[in-house]
Amino acid sequence: MSWSDTVVTMYDLIIIGAGPAGLTAAIYASRYGLKTLVLEQSAVPGQISMATVIENYPGFISTSGRELMTRFREHALANGVTTKKAEVRKVEEAVNEKIIVTHEEELHALAVIIATGANPKLLGVPGERELLCKGVSYCATCDGSFFADQEVLVVGGGESAVTDAMILSGIASKVYVVHRRDNLRSCSVLQQKAFMKENIEFIWDTVVEEITGKDAVESVVLRNVKTNERTEKKIDGIFIYVGIKPNTGIVELDKNEKGFIRTNERMETSVKGIYAAGDCRVTPLWQVVTAVADGAVAAISVQEYVADLKLLR
Repeated sequence: MSWSDTVVTMYDLIIIGAGPAGLTAAIYASRYGLKTLVLEQSAVPGQISMATVIENYPGFISTSGRELMTRFREHALANGVTTKKAEVRKVEEAVNEKIIVTHEEELHALAVIIATGANPKLLGVPGERELLCKGVSYCATCDGSFFADQEVLVVGGGESAVTDAMILSGIASKVYVVHRRDNLRSCSVLQQKAFMKENIEFIWDTVVEEITGKDAVESVVLRNVKTNERTEKKIDGIFIYVGIKPNTGIVELDKNEKGFIRTNERMETSVKGIYAAGDCRVTPLWQVVTAVADGAVAAISVQEYVADLKLLR
């Protein structure tokens, strides 16, 4: 049987992504009476699921990422939200509706929320994946507090790396910043502030070749790119900032140079009926609390859009 032979189910809203933004949008949409479907690619959705401890989400003094996402999911299901495991290939436009193409079928909806998140780029060195959440981190705001009075290393020379090195300098006893070049790419004001910090030390023209440790990060192997000299440095944690890649290839609309979706304050994208929420959109902060806010705003915007659309039918 071909797709064209099947009965088409029309949803008011399809949400692509079951992380904090997607599930929050689903909860709000369901409470507004919208027929909603959430598509999730992974059985454990959301980058936050990898966090072993979360202490900056209001209402939870301390929890794990997996536990928090479990509660999000339970809340959504209790509100009647339907979820489906599917990998989306692309989102297409039709007359007053959107077509979501997966590997198995085509799904139809009046509106779509893209909540596919973003992934930090990896160094790709031995020990990085093995010691994730055991001293390897990609977010000082999330994990910095666990390294009080310890020595940490930041990899990168851009705005995020220097900003988080500054954050860590107020927590850790020593912060090493390793950069493959001999100058930073962050703004000059931020650079000067970092240079003035007594407990921040810059290691230029250097890359990380290996992260070592048994049950937690213990040291890194560094290589000077000009001399090829290798050294080992004892550290307690490593924070990696070599870029973030948004998961936005499934949809064609206005994005910035890095691929993040541009939206207005209502989470509307450049394509009518398509909204974006969470880490996949242009945002000043990648945190659960901001993703949740985005999801709520997107759902309210969709409710108004769908109501107007139905009046025209």
